[in-house]
Amino acid sequence: QITSLVRRAALTQNDNHFNYEKAHNFKVHTFRGPHWCEYCANFMWGLIAQGVRCSDCGLNVHKQCSKYVPNDCQPDLKRIKRVYCCDLTTLVKAHNAQRPMVVDSCIREIEARGLKSEGLYRVSGFTEHIEDVKMAFDRDGDKADISASIYPDINIIAGALKLYFRDLPIPVITYDTYSKFIEAAKISNPDERLEAIHEVLMLLPAAHYETLRYLMIHLKKVTLHEKENFMNAENLGIVFGPTLMRPPEDSTLATLNDMRYQKLIVQLLIENEDVLF
Repeated sequence: QITSLVRRAALTQNDNHFNYEKAHNFKVHTFRGPHWCEYCANFMWGLIAQGVRCSDCGLNVHKQCSKYVPNDCQPDLKRIKRVYCCDLTTLVKAHNAQRPMVVDSCIREIEARGLKSEGLYRVSGFTEHIEDVKMAFDRDGDKADISASIYPDINIIAGALKLYFRDLPIPVITYDTYSKFIEAAKISNPDERLEAIHEVLMLLPAAHYETLRYLMIHLKKVTLHEKENFMNAENLGIVFGPTLMRPPEDSTLATLNDMRYQKLIVQLLIENEDVLF
């Protein structure tokens, strides 16, 4: 709990300038005209592929120098071409936000008019309408209009939120922490299991942690309307388990074996949201 409070205090301090750490996304680049390395300030020799450029912030360095550049990438919105399928930390840094604005916008809309909707998150909206919402976010960012006048069916907005999480190149529960979460879920003693889950949560990158925290607070609200929407923490765990966590190796067998633990992790995160985060 103490570490959780420290983490929360750190996130609160960062409210105004979200200095989540982010590595550069370097790609080999051919520069036209003379170019100097922005790390060592030496000339980049050669006619082609003289160095690498970060496709998120535009930093130009020698390939060798790229190994020593600190994780201080500040993505430029002009370079971020879309919202969906974009790395989570990259997106929040580009927008100077705590969480992806898709998450904020969809949750705000769902809480305003959908908490009592029967089968919320389980009932699917029309795929083509969900794709429309995705295109609206990619095109208009936080100006995207997802109001009831355009999308009266709240399941479309819920579907768009789930699709955002499924499309992430690195899931909210990252590949690095996946096996640790699964191991934690297998612990039989309830208190020890929660303690283990809490420890793994602390290993998540700040933007992933904050996004997961915000989503769990929201899903807890969904369960408070279980009489109307028939969605308890277990049902939401079934829906969100595979959406928020995927095994690092794309193995169907691993996915099938882990499904009940994925469900259990999300169920426990929802039920114990106030203790774990």
